[in-house]
Amino acid sequence: MPAPNEALLISGRKQRGADALPFKIVTGHGVFVAPIISKATRLTLAMQEAEVAEDCYTQQGLTLSVEAIIAFKVGDDHESIAAAARRFQGDQGQMPTLVGRIFSGHLRSIIGSMTVESIIREQQTLADAIVDASKPEMARIGLAVDSLQISSIDDKGVGYIKALAAPHQARVNQEAKVAQAAADRQSAMAQQESIRHQAEYARQTAIAKAEYQAEIDQAQQTAAQSGPLAAARAAQDVIKERALVAQKNAELREAELIAEVIRPAEAEAERIRALARAEADATKMSAEAAAAQGRIALDQAIIDKLPDMLRAAAEGLQGANVTVLDGAEGLNSVVASLAAQGMTMLETLRKGLHPEPGTAITPIGPKSAA
Repeated sequence: MPAPNEALLISGRKQRGADALPFKIVTGHGVFVAPIISKATRLTLAMQEAEVAEDCYTQQGLTLSVEAIIAFKVGDDHESIAAAARRFQGDQGQMPTLVGRIFSGHLRSIIGSMTVESIIREQQTLADAIVDASKPEMARIGLAVDSLQISSIDDKGVGYIKALAAPHQARVNQEAKVAQAAADRQSAMAQQESIRHQAEYARQTAIAKAEYQAEIDQAQQTAAQSGPLAAARAAQDVIKERALVAQKNAELREAELIAEVIRPAEAEAERIRALARAEADATKMSAEAAAAQGRIALDQAIIDKLPDMLRAAAEGLQGANVTVLDGAEGLNSVVASLAAQGMTMLETLRKGLHPEPGTAITPIGPKSAA
């Protein structure tokens, strides 16, 4: 398979057609070559260079030594490859030599029709003219010119080119001196301006430093004053915190005292009061029970005496003249009256034996019947 910058020439097979080449050209892909029957050779399609160095006569009859470099290659089409293969297949190193000879002839011919001034000023025009003149010959041998560059032109020490350049050189030198003077002037002005700028910058820097120093001094004074103030504030804060802590401790101690002393004392007092109330209630109940028992005993004694008292009352009525009206009803009334007097006497005895404060005691005796 040929390389991208190569053409493969296969010979040995008989090609068909009247215009058939004695070899087959293969580019860009591989091909099978039968051994013994066919033979394959390679033709380079890479870019090559040829150098030209010729002494040429100008239109004015002056001799110029001209050097040029030509870049060329085999054409990419099959016709160019075939033409180059016929001429250079056996010795491809002959390409630069033949190209140099072709361009030497055209170089001498074209320079002979030009003046030194036009050659110096119009080198690209000279190169284009040489390439255009050489294209037909190069195409016949299958080569294509890529570029031609004239590398040097010398008048072989005659001084003509230098003389041509003298006025321009003098003008260039004068312009260079003027430019240098202007540059020096501008440099001096720039230097003076730089000095002024530096002085102004130094002044502004000094002012800025003074302002900065004043700010620093003020800040330092403020810091020196703020230190004691901050310490005092910190001390006040510490005192406040300690007061809060003391208050919290007092509240805690108060709570502890309440829990440890007051609450137990209150509980003990309440217990004592409850016991006292209980004892008082028990004493009261005992007294009431004793009083009740005394009253019951007294009442029982009075009740025991009541028949005697009623009997005495009845005996008192034995000699009295009593008129009973309404028969049995009247008698019942008398009996009821006697019973009522007995109950009254009983109640009077009770009050006499258990008088209320401020109550006068009335003596009990028999009443006469009316």
